[in-house]
Amino acid sequence: MSPNCIGLIANHGKAGADEIVREIAGACALRSFPLRLEEHTAALIGAKSSGTPKDLARDCDLLVVLGGDGTILQVVHELGDAFPPILGINLGTLGFLTCASAADWREAIEAIAAGAYCLSMRSLLDVEVLRGGESRFRGLALNDAVISRGEPSRLIKLNVIVDDETLSEYNADGLIVATPTGSTAYSLSAGGPVLTPDSGVFVVTPICPHVLTMRSVMVNDESCVEIAPSREQPVIFLSLDGQPSVPIHSEDRIRITRASRCLPLATLPGMSFFEVLRQKLKWSGTAV
Repeated sequence: MSPNCIGLIANHGKAGADEIVREIAGACALRSFPLRLEEHTAALIGAKSSGTPKDLARDCDLLVVLGGDGTILQVVHELGDAFPPILGINLGTLGFLTCASAADWREAIEAIAAGAYCLSMRSLLDVEVLRGGESRFRGLALNDAVISRGEPSRLIKLNVIVDDETLSEYNADGLIVATPTGSTAYSLSAGGPVLTPDSGVFVVTPICPHVLTMRSVMVNDESCVEIAPSREQPVIFLSLDGQPSVPIHSEDRIRITRASRCLPLATLPGMSFFEVLRQKLKWSGTAV
């Protein structure tokens, strides 16, 4: 079904973003298709603004995001309570969350106009920091929650408990708890597995562990993962999807569960997850 109104959000720092915004706006005008522009996106072409990403999320049936994975993650954290489908057009390099390249924006707009796009429901992490039983911070993550060392630069000790049973005490540079969507991001770089979006698990991946036998562990996404710094641990930091870090003290507990809602990620027809992997990771099936 074709959306009644789409919102357009561009990474205004990307080269060529203004040209593509102007072309998309023109294509939508020719179709008399309602288009609303985020404030910085509108400024690229001197057009009227429809407000912030949060405003567009409230008023639009679908958001088109021009940029890379980082742009989509930033937008997700600015949406507020409304989560309309997001269709990403890649202006960057890799882009696992985007479904079309900058050269294929016309195909993406045609699919939107025809209502021919598909939706992949992506699970989110619900991350809460507790101190003395009281909530000090709470947020959502599409990719991952990363606990990392601060100053001094040394290994940190983290006790990880899954559904009230100790998994291990990790002595490492840090720890990543990733969704299937985030399994192709930092967790993959740290040696974690690639998970399909519908796998129904989270992956716990240590960052440069002191004991080399410590590997990534997959847990059911209905589990509760609790992370407790060791008592003598100096202040460390928690970051969700690479957003600004939150300081974590030795008396804090980080509680991670699956969020009650999902993010609908739009994809073009015929573009499967495995096709994305083959393209992005350049899996040719040969040795050359």
